[in-house]
Amino acid sequence: QVQLVESGGGLVQAGDSLRLSCAASGRTFSSYAMGWFRQAPGKEREFVIAISRSGGTTYYAGSEKGRFTISRDNAKNTLYLQMNSLKPEDTASYYCAARMSTSSDLIFYRQRDYDYWGQGTQVTVSS
Repeated sequence: QVQLVESGGGLVQAGDSLRLSCAASGRTFSSYAMGWFRQAPGKEREFVIAISRSGGTTYYAGSEKGRFTISRDNAKNTLYLQMNSLKPEDTASYYCAARMSTSSDLIFYRQRDYDYWGQGTQVTVSS
């Protein structure tokens, strides 16, 4: 089992950058494929970006490619989301998620594929 705690959210202006972190408990973080999802007010939670347990494979939803970067430090049990050129439509609560993976290179983009979720961190981008 793994517990996830996100941090790094805040209020920024359009064009600014933020880096979100997701700290994972336990000593088997490297066994988990990870992902970031977000939920805007009045909308359903959606996939943003994912990374394999090795960090060698990443997958983007599409619109964030070139602006968002996912990375992980398995030695620090931490997942990151670097967000650049933020837009007001990026305003949402951002959640990290984890699932055990037997493959070092697989990624997952469906919510139902993930077993563990953080509590979320709010990102607000003003225009």
